[in-house]
Amino acid sequence: MRSWLVLAGFVMLCLAVAALGGWATVQSVAEWYPTLNKPSWTPPSWLFGPVWTGLYIMMAVAAWRVWKAGQAKGALLLFGAQLLLNLAWSFLFFGAKSPGLGLIDIVLLWLAIAATIFAFSLKSRLAAFLMVPYLCWVSFATALNAAIFMLN
Repeated sequence: MRSWLVLAGFVMLCLAVAALGGWATVQSVAEWYPTLNKPSWTPPSWLFGPVWTGLYIMMAVAAWRVWKAGQAKGALLLFGAQLLLNLAWSFLFFGAKSPGLGLIDIVLLWLAIAATIFAFSLKSRLAAFLMVPYLCWVSFATALNAAIFMLN
């Protein structure tokens, strides 16, 4: 029973980060973001919510699997660090309306995710695999952020 409560806690943590990030972006997405020059391969705005929701749930399950494996303090600290960088990006890119600061943050986020995947792989291969789509999406988001920075 306790294990399922911990899973629920990880899901709530990740979705709380999503909600806080959404709060930071909501006004800018409506008013500022549409005014930016963006590359032709920019996905439609409606796609980001469903993609991020799925990624946050996979991240939560990955963290839970690592927690279940035990002796995972370092791996879970890395997980927490990348969550903070993830949240910071929303506040920097959208809240501060700064693609440049967002780009610096997202590069650090990418590195933190890669380190988290490595640390998770030492505890649970499944947990590491669950984080790979997140790294792929952040790779795409990094390219998009860089393109927006250069175009504006």
